Amino acid sequence: MELLPISKVEAARYMGVKSEPDSAVAELLDRAEKQVREALRPKYVYLETDISITDEGVILGAMSEPLTGDDIKRHLKNCNKAVLLAATLSQDADKLIRQAAVTDVAYSLALDCICSAAIEQVCDRAEEEIFARQVAPYRTWRFSPGYGDFSITIQRGFLLALNAQRRIGLTVTDSSLLIPSKSVTAVIGVSDAPVERGRRGCAICTMKDSCAYRLSGSISKK
Repeated sequence: MELLPISKVEAARYMGVKSEPDSAVAELLDRAEKQVREALRPKYVYLETDISITDEGVILGAMSEPLTGDDIKRHLKNCNKAVLLAATLSQDADKLIRQAAVTDVAYSLALDCICSAAIEQVCDRAEEEIFARQVAPYRTWRFSPGYGDFSITIQRGFLLALNAQRRIGLTVTDSSLLIPSKSVTAVIGVSDAPVERGRRGCAICTMKDSCAYRLSGSISKK
């Protein structure tokens, strides 16, 4: 997948810029976006699976362990299938950010924030492509491990189900962090009937009281 123009407004927001970026920040983001689009070729994988909801959690046909937490159960309520998605910008993204940090910390930050905006673009486009092929009359929005009370420890089983290490080079640490770092995993519920989209954003995030972006006013508190 080739990256399309990356949202510099979103990248600036990740940098903590509350209004229009000044010329210096804009120049950094322009340069970072150009380099990222030229250097990176993102990848994603997905898998559709049957689901059932029990007292123990959400049981997926593709995984041996349940998805636990009230939020993921509520998110997938009345869904009969789910799509597991994993996307990554690749190790090259981490390498670009790390190399820039040696000589230019400000540019390294711009690269980091452009990459954060880029992986969201990749997930949006992956979702569009998946559901252009899949029969999904109604679906939920993406819900990632670590969001709300959906346990992040599910990452290893999630990647095993997708065979993500072999297919896109995506692995997980003992502390459940994704490697490469500019990567996302998510669950999308699919239903034959209208589904309640539910809450999203800061209101449901477990980090809402300590998030630097939120406290700076650079992201919505909804």
